[in-house]
Amino acid sequence: MNHSQQPDRTAELQPVRPEWDAASRIVVKLGSALLTDRATGTLNAEWLRSLIEDVSELVAAGREVVIVSSGAIALGRHALKLPPGPLELEESQAAASVGQIALAHAYADLARTRGLTAAQILLTLGDTEQRRRYLNARDTILTLLRLKALPVVNENDTVATSEIRYGDNDRLSARVASMIDADCLVLLSDVDGLYTAPPGSGKEARRLDVVTDITSEIEAMAGDAGSELSRGGMRTKVEAAKIARAAGCDMVIASGKRFNPLKAIAEGAPCTWFLAPADPVTSRQRWISGQLEPKGTITVDAGAEKALFAGRSLLPAGVSAVAGTFDRGDAVVIRGQDGRELGRGLVAYANKDAQRIAGKKTSEIADILGFAGRDELIHRDDMALHRVHRSDNS
Repeated sequence: MNHSQQPDRTAELQPVRPEWDAASRIVVKLGSALLTDRATGTLNAEWLRSLIEDVSELVAAGREVVIVSSGAIALGRHALKLPPGPLELEESQAAASVGQIALAHAYADLARTRGLTAAQILLTLGDTEQRRRYLNARDTILTLLRLKALPVVNENDTVATSEIRYGDNDRLSARVASMIDADCLVLLSDVDGLYTAPPGSGKEARRLDVVTDITSEIEAMAGDAGSELSRGGMRTKVEAAKIARAAGCDMVIASGKRFNPLKAIAEGAPCTWFLAPADPVTSRQRWISGQLEPKGTITVDAGAEKALFAGRSLLPAGVSAVAGTFDRGDAVVIRGQDGRELGRGLVAYANKDAQRIAGKKTSEIADILGFAGRDELIHRDDMALHRVHRSDNS
């Protein structure tokens, strides 16, 4: 990325959202395309220096910051002189093991110049899937923040398998934000927000300043806006917004193609805010809503949807369809008849049993399955529903 020509910060300035001023705990996600130079494969050290400068100013103002960083594989493949193009799994893992050292040194050195102590935390998505590991990771990050350190979270690509092939740090950062009860998640990108059409596609493209509900129309706008190094694209950013919003965390997509990108947000630079619902959620609901890889889908009828939002559990009688392969206790998506995602929950039956009792009365469960299971397919305590939003999309 060439930073020699910086965008004019005075162009298109917009009012600073109160959510930014009020955020006391902020998670910032950096992609590989911002951290590394595409031509040389080396670290964009001056850009990273400007970001750490922003972070230090936030910390000095009494705010807590966690960084979720990509870049290890990109840096490692350059150091190992691996050829361009897709890497084999073992090559990606080898590149990550080299790149993680370089990345950790860069953060430690730059943080030290601003009076900060950087700490590296390596996570896989599985560390946030299992409740005990989730709580352990949460406690570590919160302790580091209490000790005034700067946690830098990287995906543990040296041991991960499916994460390297299919993972992305957009959703991982949302999981971290949910885990530590963050107020704001910042996704720094090569675009300055969500557009109604891909910029440069020839179609009229308008950036959305604020999104308060992730509808099917919003999801349709999320075309692929990724690059060779940042594997996520806009679709995974919208998925991250779902996770963050369900946890009560606001999210902003902003341009990282400038120095001091966090300061630019504070100055009103163009971006897209995804505002979280006003209703508080419990720690357990945060964990459930953050389940990144649900194993199946439960579709409910209109009556059941109404009952769910009235605070009731999901009974088999209200289920119209069951899809996916899941076991008892797995996370599933709950959808309405029109396909909208209503929320997520931990299911009380394996998929085959759930299919057999779908649409049936609770009193029939024992006769159908041959054993007396739970009355509820998903208990209300094991459910995290998407809440009512604060205002209309602008």
